[in-house]
Amino acid sequence: MSEPTVEYAGIPLPEVEIFSNVLLGADTTEKVLNALDPIEHIRQINMTGESISKNLNSGPGKGLPNNHSERKVIKVGGRDVELKYQVGAFYIELDVENEKMLDEAVNKIKEACEATMPRGFSLTVGRYSKYRKTLRDYK
Repeated sequence: MSEPTVEYAGIPLPEVEIFSNVLLGADTTEKVLNALDPIEHIRQINMTGESISKNLNSGPGKGLPNNHSERKVIKVGGRDVELKYQVGAFYIELDVENEKMLDEAVNKIKEACEATMPRGFSLTVGRYSKYRKTLRDYK
């Protein structure tokens, strides 16, 4: 996975949305990301899910470190990534030029997910993140 470039701004590149049937643990998230890493035409991967805060936000232990077992550093493509979520969804932006390239990339992504997400998932293709400035950006 390479760093996103700025030149694409304003071009609606296709995205693959993957929703897991369950929140993923750190080990499963690491397996999924490492299975997706070698796939061509992936521009970037965004993840969402339940936040695992660094410190407790409420209760008698408020402010103390949160020793959650799933908040850890995982290795993705040889790099350390601090996992701050129990991941429930992936948004994968693809840099493709035609339908054939899109279909090939989506099939490889689906195969990678089938191999690493045994509890199931749903996969759709569309555009889920903004790709150009909106009124909210002009505050």
